[in-house]
Amino acid sequence: MVDHETDTSPSASSRPAAAAAATPKRIALAHDWLVNNRGGEAVLAGIAQAALETADPGFLYTLFDGYGEYSNAIDHFERRVSGLNRLPASARRWLLPAYPRGVEQLTRALNRDHAKDPIDLLISTSSGMIKGMRAPEGAAHLCYCHAPARYLWSITDEYTRGLAGRVRGIGFKVFGDRLREWDRRTAANVDTFIANSTHVAREIERCFGRKAMVIHPPVRTDLFTPDESVLREDFWFCFGAHEPYKRTDLAIDAAVRANARLVIAGGGSAIDSLKARAARAPDGLIEFKGRINDTELIGFYRRAACLIYPQIEDFGIVAVEAQACGCPIVARRAGGALDSVIGGETGMFFESDQPDAIIDAVRALPSDPASACRRNARRFSVERFNSEIARTIVGMLNLAKMEVPGTS
Repeated sequence: MVDHETDTSPSASSRPAAAAAATPKRIALAHDWLVNNRGGEAVLAGIAQAALETADPGFLYTLFDGYGEYSNAIDHFERRVSGLNRLPASARRWLLPAYPRGVEQLTRALNRDHAKDPIDLLISTSSGMIKGMRAPEGAAHLCYCHAPARYLWSITDEYTRGLAGRVRGIGFKVFGDRLREWDRRTAANVDTFIANSTHVAREIERCFGRKAMVIHPPVRTDLFTPDESVLREDFWFCFGAHEPYKRTDLAIDAAVRANARLVIAGGGSAIDSLKARAARAPDGLIEFKGRINDTELIGFYRRAACLIYPQIEDFGIVAVEAQACGCPIVARRAGGALDSVIGGETGMFFESDQPDAIIDAVRALPSDPASACRRNARRFSVERFNSEIARTIVGMLNLAKMEVPGTS
């Protein structure tokens, strides 16, 4: 069914009547886009589950929807999708100047839905612009922020490399200031910010002039576990969605200089350029595994000498997954790694973009870090996240029906 601005996608059945009667308040969700199932969607799933255990579900509002299936909790929320979703999927990256319009469309849809069946709390999860939605009068807005939009506030240069990047760069020059002004102004629509790391909390204050509490994302430490019967090997490991800002090129350069075997797993837009860069290495030194499943990933975490983590991440679930399997981290001394890695105990930090900095950090790794890695990783468990989010949601519901202006 399609109205003049939003699409409605199929949804799971509503909550049982008995549970609904016990929890009369209602919660709506908002998420930038539902086109992948990665760390951001894991956070959304945890929030959705906590919401269902606390209140009745409203709608889930999103700019783009691939109409896939996610967790049972996410799929419990019927979706409202912006009109931007009617355009081809290949156009999404080029529609940035229209994102504010899409957010405004979703706000109007939320107000129409609220008029029929009021909500008490809007929870947005955002690394883009969905946090700009306005909650209806009398409802509160809680935003779990993975980062202020990186393409606007921090690493714009990483999105302007290559031919397509140069075209995007023209768009940033034309629309960038206007989009940043909109992004900062609409931060006032949020009553309470949650950051996924202390690094992101600082970014929220820098970009929006707002304070944020920190709740680290959930990591499946019950799935990612060590196996003492598996021996560590001498290869380095890189895993993730390999985009330019991930700096996997630094790992390749360091491995070539150190003559160290490097295994690279995962997809991403930079894979072809990384393979071209690795072509100068001796045969077999750099190995690309492509996309892998959890079982394969756990196997690499358990066998690798270390995880090379050369990027600046907002938090970085991968670094915690690896530690949960007893694998030490060689990480840039910046970003979320400062929350998740203990230098000298569960890994080593390096400071610069020089390959030698990575090589020196590998050589300085602690000799037997597995127990410390596992112990450290358990600080970021799913159970801990669920407890902290549930407590925060209950607190925000207590603000419902009050006038709660955003703090400056």
